[in-house]
Formats: sequence, C-alpha cells, structure tokens
Amino acid sequence: MRGFRVRALILMAAACAAAAVLPAAASASSKVKPLKVLVSNDDGVTGEGMSALVTALRKEPKLTITVVAPLANKSGTGGKTTPGPLAATPVTLPNGFPATAVDGFPADAVNYALDNVMTGAKAPQLVMAGINFGANVGPFVPISGTVGAARAGAARGIPALAASQGTADPMGWPAGVKQTIGWLRENRSKLKKGTVWNLNIPSCSKGKVRGMVKVKKTAEGFYDFDPFGTVDCAVRSRPLENDVTAYYAGFAPVQSIGLGK
Repeated sequence: MRGFRVRALILMAAACAAAAVLPAAASASSKVKPLKVLVSNDDGVTGEGMSALVTALRKEPKLTITVVAPLANKSGTGGKTTPGPLAATPVTLPNGFPATAVDGFPADAVNYALDNVMTGAKAPQLVMAGINFGANVGPFVPISGTVGAARAGAARGIPALAASQGTADPMGWPAGVKQTIGWLRENRSKLKKGTVWNLNIPSCSKGKVRGMVKVKKTAEGFYDFDPFGTVDCAVRSRPLENDVTAYYAGFAPVQSIGLGK
C-alpha cells in the first residue's frame, strides 16, 4: 500500500510538472508572428521532396502556405524564364495539398505566383524552393532550378531559401525536412528583404547528418562530387572551408548566395 502511495505521488508530481510546462510552450507559440510562405521547386508538382516539406510546414504555427510549382520536372534550368503568358492549372500534391502547376520553368512558377496568385495582402514573406532531389553545391548552384526559383523571389525583394538533399534509395526525406524546418524556426523572425540562402542536406549511408553549418563560400574549381550519391556521415575527413567540403563531412551547409549573375 505504501509503495502504491509513493508511486501515486510520483505520478501526481510528474503531472503537475507537465502542466507547469504547458503555459510556457503555449506562450512561445503565441509570440510567433504570422508568415505567408510560397513553396515551389524544380522537380515539378509531383516532387516528393516538396510534398514532404509542405506536410511539415502545415504543422508549424501561424503559417499560410501557397504552392505554385512547375507542371513538369525542370531540373538544371537555373533562372531561365519563358517569354509571354504562362498557362497554369489547379492540381493536388501527392500529400493531398492544393497547388497550382505552371507550364514553365521554376523561376516562371515563382513569378506567376507573385503576379497572379499571391498579390496584394496575400504577397509572400518567404519563398521556399525544394526540397530538391539531389544536392546543389559548388558548380551546381548556378544551374539549379531550385536556386533559380529562390532567386526569382529574392529578385523581387522576398527572402528565399533553396533546400536540396542528396539522393538515396530509398529516399530519406525526413532528414532533409528536419534541417529545412530547423532553418525556418531559426530564421523566420529575422528574415531580410531580398536575401537568398542555399541549404544542402546529405543523405547518409552511415551515421546521420551532423547538423546545419554556415559556410562563407561556394566551392570553386574541380571537386570529385556526385550530387546524386550518399555520404558517409560517420567520418569527418575534410575541413569545413566551403559548401562541398562541409557537405562531405556530413554537415548540412547553408550559405547566403546572392542573386548571381
């Protein structure tokens, strides 16, 4: 009987402690300001990475999410745009979320959204492009349609993030989602007009992603780099001097890349 009473007291104390924590959590959530987010990509509206990201974004507090993406896969098209009017169609993502498919390049999709979908009071406060199937670091940055979509938003004064993940079979999207949502939580209260960030998450063959790390420059010159390969995240064998070396050391490098040429 005494043992039962002790256990009961412990359970009551734990319940009281949990109850004491709840107001703090609610208070933290109440301090978050509403944010309107435009989500796009270069893998097209059927892209699994974008669908996984949207599913996670829907769980974040006070977000208004609008998805406008290319109708088809437009990987490797950089910041290309299409002259003249663009055709757009209402569609549904693999996760059931409504979206708009634009028959054009990733930058076209973002421009279409800003001109036709998210206008006036609906204008986005952040563009999130991705999560791309395949990393975009080093020499792949200028030709990335994911980066092109982000830069299209930034060119019109909107903060933007391009998020990409190295490939694997099967694809472990939760790792990419975790880092991308982590970036959002860290930066949503301090977004700056017209900035572009490039985040890349390795798919680990061993170990797990070591965390996000800010790097100052994009790798130049020749690197033995495969954007469609996995990374041994259990072995740290390279200095964190740029996005490629940080990526191959098992980190998720993120850097401010500007609008490009």
